[in-house]
Amino acid sequence: MAECRAVDLLLAEVSPVIDNSPFQWDGGMAAGAASEKLSVSEIFSTMSYGPAPENPKNAQFDFYQGHLASDLIAVQTKELNFRREPLANTIEGEEADIELAVKVAKGAYESWSKLPCHVRARHLYSVARNVQKHQRLLSVLESLDNGKPIRESRDCDVPLVVRHFYHHAGWAQLMDVEMKNWKPVGVVAAIVPWNFPLMLLTWKICPALAMGNTVVLKPASYTRLTALLFAEICTEAGLPPGVFNVVTGNGAFGSKLAMHQDVDKVAFTGSTTVGQLLRRSTAGTGKKLSLELGGKSPFIVFDTADLDSVVEGLVDAIWFNQGQVCSAGSRLLIQESIADKLIDQLKQRMQRLRVGDSLDKGIDMGALVDESQKKTIVEYVEQARSEGAEVYQMCEGMPQKGIFYPPTLITHVNTVSRVVHEEIFGPVLVALTFRTAKEAIALANNSPYGLAGSVWTENLPLALEVAMSLKAGAVWVNGHNMFDAAAGFGGYKESGFGRDGGKEGLYEYVRPAWEERPRPNPGEIQYNTFAAVHGADLPPIPGQMAKPKLLQIDAVPSIDRTYKVYYGGAQKRPCSMYSRPIFDHCGKALAYVSDCNRKDVRNAVEAAHSGAPGWGKRAAHNRAQIVYYMAENLEQRRDEMAQNLSALTGVKMEEALSEVDACVERLFYWGAYCDKFGGTVQETQLYGATIMVREPVGVIAIACPDENPLLSFVSLFAPAIIRGNAVIIVPSEKYPLPALELYQVFETSDLPAGVVNILTGCRDHLSKFLVEHQDVQAMWYFGSEKGSKFVEWSSAENVKRTWVNYGAQRNWWNLQQGAGEEFLYQATQCKNIWIPMGEIFAN
Repeated sequence: MAECRAVDLLLAEVSPVIDNSPFQWDGGMAAGAASEKLSVSEIFSTMSYGPAPENPKNAQFDFYQGHLASDLIAVQTKELNFRREPLANTIEGEEADIELAVKVAKGAYESWSKLPCHVRARHLYSVARNVQKHQRLLSVLESLDNGKPIRESRDCDVPLVVRHFYHHAGWAQLMDVEMKNWKPVGVVAAIVPWNFPLMLLTWKICPALAMGNTVVLKPASYTRLTALLFAEICTEAGLPPGVFNVVTGNGAFGSKLAMHQDVDKVAFTGSTTVGQLLRRSTAGTGKKLSLELGGKSPFIVFDTADLDSVVEGLVDAIWFNQGQVCSAGSRLLIQESIADKLIDQLKQRMQRLRVGDSLDKGIDMGALVDESQKKTIVEYVEQARSEGAEVYQMCEGMPQKGIFYPPTLITHVNTVSRVVHEEIFGPVLVALTFRTAKEAIALANNSPYGLAGSVWTENLPLALEVAMSLKAGAVWVNGHNMFDAAAGFGGYKESGFGRDGGKEGLYEYVRPAWEERPRPNPGEIQYNTFAAVHGADLPPIPGQMAKPKLLQIDAVPSIDRTYKVYYGGAQKRPCSMYSRPIFDHCGKALAYVSDCNRKDVRNAVEAAHSGAPGWGKRAAHNRAQIVYYMAENLEQRRDEMAQNLSALTGVKMEEALSEVDACVERLFYWGAYCDKFGGTVQETQLYGATIMVREPVGVIAIACPDENPLLSFVSLFAPAIIRGNAVIIVPSEKYPLPALELYQVFETSDLPAGVVNILTGCRDHLSKFLVEHQDVQAMWYFGSEKGSKFVEWSSAENVKRTWVNYGAQRNWWNLQQGAGEEFLYQATQCKNIWIPMGEIFAN
């Protein structure tokens, strides 16, 4: 069976199997279209629209029939069009197909990754050229398969596909210069959804191929045809066999592809629920993962906005692609003083929306992708209606045949309603009001999602301040749903992590040049009980210190040094009220430190969130001065720190002094980056400016390794705080004392309270409660293989970012391993703010 299916998997021979039945056009009269013939004068008086159908003949694929052997039709899935009529048959893949696809991709990687950058650039350029040759065919097939209006697939989707290939041909050419310290990851599994079948596969393929990876694509179960046609176009363009491969199957088939041992990276776009499942299934495997997930994007309208533009913007924001867009502006937030006027204008505009056949060039909305999607939308709307919300729908002239749902506006809802918080993924707009800009920001950010949003006002300072305050990956000013290959797209919070597009999107498909693909073997983990018991690893029993000496009359006992925890800018006793002994390299007990528990984690997170907003808004120069001041104060205690480090770890005094010196230098290094990694102006096609801002992630939890306990501690907290984050950091479990000696350095360096918070104790026990905390935005873990797997698995709950070492050590002395660009990548998240212009010249 695998041999029979080989043809379907190899790039040179991927094709859909198509029915012979011809596609029949039935007129497809859209809403508002006259059913009888009208005179010219009557047309001008009524301004009614007639159908403007696109001819689907060339998309019937009759000329493909000779490309496949008939025995490949063994297992098929029927592809239906938006009218639920048969469109094509495609193969339902099996595990043998995945094995073959990954095998050929792995083989092709050996040569593709070693090609000169210019050669890879030529290949991507050739694909762009060949896609342009078949733009019309791709557009028609996309609309037939997905149900979206032909004008959207023709004027938006396919041009963006071409743009991405041209843009990334440039990145392929420049890789040796712009990405010189990075290398490709290997075989990429790309899994894409049904709402933008062609465009989203391009977002994954382009950066992956540009950086030297090979790809196995699994298109959505509903919409496979343009992926298969695109593979044929790649063949025509001369892309080498095995570089790009397509396998088709159901949702579980995608999970099997992601879990293949030779897949090095999984790039996924889809629902948050499926993204969480992928995060858990790939936990502890060493695979890279990027997730572009759901959204509930706010559309914020101030009283200084141009309401006519707002209404047209709403059409593009929520009824674009029938609302089946992860960045759809589905939450309309209106300033109270203009709410009634805007709602009236919006209802009038909704009456003129035309819903109909997707191949009609004059319609505004086409069909939904599937009957189950329509059922879900109906359930949401009816629940809102039952709760007392007002539902307004444009139902006149709705087509009787096909999976259509009318444009819908829901008002008079409260902030805890399901339709306000959950992603509906349909043509449903929910409206709320606000009074002040602060209230608007609070409402907008009151969501587990953070994919996109838009701000509507003619007041530019207000627009920028609100845009900077939104927790979202893309913010449009006086526009919505604008995309370009030069600007990354991706989310915050439960909208996922990673970016598609721009230079920031390249980092998802590379790893540091010094690093090999981790292949850990952590085994099975009992997630409910992992590291759950406090003190299980080292019971905090008194009497483990050295026995007291016999009393001497003239002896004066030394003052006991008590090491406490440090959070909120102060030393505090642990809530657990337990201590644990710390031993030197010879096994001699040196001191007790606090043995923290989940209550200490809770307090430290609260302290971090108190300190983070003010720290993040400080001038970068001010943050730099504080970090430099830390270096200055650390150097003042150089000999003392080195002596303690030597006594604890057993390294020679010369090496201990070198480690302290390296910490001083590293603080200077990261202090220099305080005001040098803020972002760029992106070269998009927008008439205006697209600003990419590298924002802090928020509160980052860090678990440090045991090797080089002082240098690794400094190397991890410093890059996090210089970019405006607050941290809760667990120092070396075995050698925490050097980190605790830094209390006084922080206190004498004007570091604000809550920016650095230190908890001591069992690394895994504290990591468990840090990664499970809903208000921790990222977790960096440098410990065991099992701990790494647990952190990745647990992070799926709120899709927080993770950075783990899978139990592998790194050379903290080395600049690339101990202070490479990946530290800045992990400490920031990208937001693109789109600012149009057009007061002087026509845009």
